[in-house]
Amino acid sequence: MRFKIHSTLISILITTSLAGVLSITAAAIFSFSLLAKMVERMVALSVGIMLSTSLLHALPEAFESKADPHTLFACLLGGLLAFFLLEKFAILRHSHHHEGDGHHHEHGHDAHEAGKAGWMILVGDGMHNFTDGILIAAAFLANPQLGFVTAFAIIAHEIPQEIGDFIVLLNAGFSRTRAYLYNLACSMMGVLGGVLGYYTLEHANGMIPYVLVCASSGFIYIAVSDLMPQMQRRTTLKETIPQIILVTLGVLIVLFVTRNH
Repeated sequence: MRFKIHSTLISILITTSLAGVLSITAAAIFSFSLLAKMVERMVALSVGIMLSTSLLHALPEAFESKADPHTLFACLLGGLLAFFLLEKFAILRHSHHHEGDGHHHEHGHDAHEAGKAGWMILVGDGMHNFTDGILIAAAFLANPQLGFVTAFAIIAHEIPQEIGDFIVLLNAGFSRTRAYLYNLACSMMGVLGGVLGYYTLEHANGMIPYVLVCASSGFIYIAVSDLMPQMQRRTTLKETIPQIILVTLGVLIVLFVTRNH
């Protein structure tokens, strides 16, 4: 039993570390090169991965536990509403003026505002990654297979988001190196969240189903309210067919990984 606990913690540490490094590095590569054109493809793939991870794996895992279904559904509703409010704050966080926007500000006002936006991005990312670490820990404690799938889903949806964050940081005056290193440092908050989640949830197994439901509410909300509307802007058949293929591929990837569960 002791070996199992240690091996689970090691898996959480490795997975949260890799999730942070891979998502930040991939986002940097896309942001700093012509590969940025592939971001739209990542969005469609993320939708398939996130929805199938939530609806076909994490939620069934939660509802198969001894937790009260009515309470779990209430948690799902609360999670969806909470993410709605978080998105509102994120929109406010990203709003800032630009030089020459027609508003009368003193010289340097917009550069100052952009700089503040850059630091706020980093603080927000750190908190977000910390939460992701807790979710990954909860998934591993419920089922190791679910832990890897959850981490994969997080990486998939983090890359497009981190690309947007890189753009804000560069606009705020950060060099490419500083933007990468600061983002990487924030991503390591996921490791801290994973460790805290492991030691907290290991002694409170009854909380794991609720954390899984909260994670699912986040995946569902992001996929339905953010990513899918982006896909709907592409209306031609030539643009729609690759989207359908990639969404299906995302679902198949999750089904393949979890086929023995």
